[in-house]
Amino acid sequence: MPLNLADIETLFRQHGGSQYSGEPVTQMEHALQTALLAEQAGADDELVTAALLHDLGHLLAAHNGTAPETPTLHGIDDLHQYIALPFLRGVFSERVLNAVRWHVDAKRYLCATRPDYLASLSADSQRSLGLQGGVFSADQASTFISQAGAEEAVALRLWDDLAKTGGLPTPTLQHYLQRAERCLL
Repeated sequence: MPLNLADIETLFRQHGGSQYSGEPVTQMEHALQTALLAEQAGADDELVTAALLHDLGHLLAAHNGTAPETPTLHGIDDLHQYIALPFLRGVFSERVLNAVRWHVDAKRYLCATRPDYLASLSADSQRSLGLQGGVFSADQASTFISQAGAEEAVALRLWDDLAKTGGLPTPTLQHYLQRAERCLL
């Protein structure tokens, strides 16, 4: 069943205070910081919304009681990039969905194409990389980046990597939900 904005707000209010696995921020702080970075880069409403919602699958897994505290420490790829898609389909455009879907593959792409990128990842992101299929081969990287929307997923991934600063002031969830409302289908 698709989520509406009130449902999304409820998920953030109920589960956004949980620690973002292995990082010094909560799920809510991470989402708001990622959206802020997108906004500061001049992204439009759809890409800012994708930035806000890129890890919504973690909140859905927490809501359903199916996620351990830090999945990667248990050798689990929680497939969070896919969990939210059925709940967002029909609510947001394919552009938003693709950025959410491909932000993990964007990490694999960046590891394959930027020599220093892997070393810049947090310990948890490095652990999850192996569980998510590892670094792309040259052919996989080429195939990935040729997809419509892949470059936006790469931008989202870079904001995602930077959105882990404890205590960073951001606009409110309501601010970003208002942007999300403007791009509802």
